[in-house]
Amino acid sequence: MLKPLLCFLFIGNLSAQELFSEDFIGQVTVLRDKALTDTTAYDITESLTTEVGARLGGSEGDARAVKWAVAKFNELGFDKVWTEPVTFPKWVRGKETAEIISPFPHEIKITALGGSLSTPKKGLKGEIVHFETIKDLELADPSLVKGKITFISNRMQRHKSGKGYGLANGARYMAAKHTADKGGIGAIIRSIGTDSNRDPHTGGMKSVNYDQQTNITTLLKKGEIVPAGAISNPDADLLVNVLNRGKPVIFKYTLGSYWDGEYTSQNVIGEITGSEKPDELIIIGGHLDSWDLGTGAIDDASGCAITMAAAKLIMDSSITPKRTIRVVLWANEENGLYGARAYAKAHKNEMHNHIIGAEADFGAAPVYAFASRVSQQSLPVISKMSELMAPLAIGYVGNKGNSGADISPLKKLGMATLGLYQDGSKYFDLHHTPDDTMDKVIQEEISQVTASWIVFVALAAQYAGNFGFNLNQ
Repeated sequence: MLKPLLCFLFIGNLSAQELFSEDFIGQVTVLRDKALTDTTAYDITESLTTEVGARLGGSEGDARAVKWAVAKFNELGFDKVWTEPVTFPKWVRGKETAEIISPFPHEIKITALGGSLSTPKKGLKGEIVHFETIKDLELADPSLVKGKITFISNRMQRHKSGKGYGLANGARYMAAKHTADKGGIGAIIRSIGTDSNRDPHTGGMKSVNYDQQTNITTLLKKGEIVPAGAISNPDADLLVNVLNRGKPVIFKYTLGSYWDGEYTSQNVIGEITGSEKPDELIIIGGHLDSWDLGTGAIDDASGCAITMAAAKLIMDSSITPKRTIRVVLWANEENGLYGARAYAKAHKNEMHNHIIGAEADFGAAPVYAFASRVSQQSLPVISKMSELMAPLAIGYVGNKGNSGADISPLKKLGMATLGLYQDGSKYFDLHHTPDDTMDKVIQEEISQVTASWIVFVALAAQYAGNFGFNLNQ
């Protein structure tokens, strides 16, 4: 069982008890408990998924989402609302079909991976060469791959923390590039997900990692990737069974996806102005875009809603935050963190005023743990957060925490961060699929998440000190 943080109550002459008044802690406690039955986050999630729906970066849904977000911030009563431009290559999904031609004909459910180019209009046909892992493909003799369609069959494992995603995701990221490097003509992978539904999981490709800002369009121009898709888990099992018969397997698939110039979307930002330190910012938010297969309820309408709701409930309470609470709804996270990078670039000279940040991007299931990445001197604040989160069944797990993909460019610039860890046991059943819809969001659970964010944001905005800047930069 995770336990509240009991150490670091005293650092120098500063104690956790001296950081905040009893009245303030009482106000936060009351608001935390009220949030457990409040429906604001649930209602915002429902609004975005119903009134906008799917919102792939560069699509009509993306444009509708920006308008929705501006209107919603204003409706909720935020002090300041504005947008900041984010320009990126526009990727469009098209027709998607697949089948095993021989030795046993079967229709297969497939979806293009984000950034994939199209196949020929009549489809791409070739013999399958099977690899269990992306590492096996990377190490394979090119003669095994040349002229063939690669298939990677590794299955993602289910974990509460979601750690199976990182272990399996190399196939999605790298299959198209490694296949092209070795002379293959196409790449398919088992969906990166934990479900057994015939719904394939999409997701963006990359050549190495986001930190190196690799541009998929550059790889396309150089011919360094091949058309790539993910097939559903049951269909991947079927394909493995066919391959196990020991006969050559001929596969055909059609992807109509393509790149369509550049598009400018927007990061949408809402602020609640601090009463004493308005220039000092607590940065929270989620990504406004989603994949186009579902309505993006868990990824990431719920994250946008949780952070908007936490700020809204603090604003409407008796709490008067000393620092400004800034909620950022980032553009086009799914196809390359473009909104996060644009925000970091636009605000790089203001990082000393970015006091601490966190992102909600892991669905709507309950928070079970949190971790920080702050200075030793500010750990008494984290201790108080732990104390107030303990009644929510949330434990503290250390000062080396993760904080969300859209926060990572700000973390690199030196901002302190915090991560609120949600139960990911079922998240990857739905992630990047047509099943990512509003009916999967449970009001009581998303309210618990909001309550935990209220504790973090309220204390961070009230704390007079600094959580640490240029941490391990």
